[in-house]
Amino acid sequence: MIFLKTEDEIELLRKSNLLVGKTLAEIAKIIRPGITTKELDKVAEEFIRDNGAVPTFKGFPNQYGDPFPASICTSVNEQVVHGVPRDVVLKDGDIVSIDCGTYMNGFCGDSAYTFCVGEVDEEIRKLLKVTKEALYIGIQNAVQGKRLGDIGYAIQQYCESNSYGVVREFVGHGIGKEMHEDPQVPNYGKRGYGTMLKKGLCIAIEPMITLGSRQILMEGDGWTVRTKDRKCAAHFEHTVAVGAGEADILSSFKFIEEVLGDKAI
Repeated sequence: MIFLKTEDEIELLRKSNLLVGKTLAEIAKIIRPGITTKELDKVAEEFIRDNGAVPTFKGFPNQYGDPFPASICTSVNEQVVHGVPRDVVLKDGDIVSIDCGTYMNGFCGDSAYTFCVGEVDEEIRKLLKVTKEALYIGIQNAVQGKRLGDIGYAIQQYCESNSYGVVREFVGHGIGKEMHEDPQVPNYGKRGYGTMLKKGLCIAIEPMITLGSRQILMEGDGWTVRTKDRKCAAHFEHTVAVGAGEADILSSFKFIEEVLGDKAI
């Protein structure tokens, strides 16, 4: 069941999503070689709760019914998504995708950003740059009258033209009062196919792109997804509302970029 949102509901979604952007900016302030992903999680949870919201990821069940033990997902290097924060020390040259969700005023926020830790190889920085660009190319197609396949096609074509892999098994999603609503939003597809996009549809678009093969596997913790060939992966995500002329981006990277300055991707 797809729920179209009213203008008032979209504004509540925007508040939740802007808090996600501000939380990611708090993380941007402290990401450096030597810090652990568990320390990043602690900062995120405190900031979310201090701002009157709840971290939606914490306690969210996986396919086995096991609750997610943290407030953010921290996926390092070859980890694609759903990495669990641990006492893992980030090293110079690493990349880490931080996926964050909030719940406040009855609505969810969801956004992700892949950060560089120290000095990162240019080949990896290009992967991040292209993945982020692909996100915005997908968003350009989130307009009334187009179809879901147009979003996926645009992302897939751009990333594959750069010889990157596009993960198929994990996709974007509708968002609103629940973190995961219909429809699913793949990062691949055919133009003109799939669900018709209507004004008021709110979706999270999140390219998950690999440096090598698109093949993935699940690690033993039942959560962390990594590339099979252990090459790096990047992940960027925005929550958007489908519009008549253009999409309305409800989340924001502005706060992150203000912190990172010229080091931003």
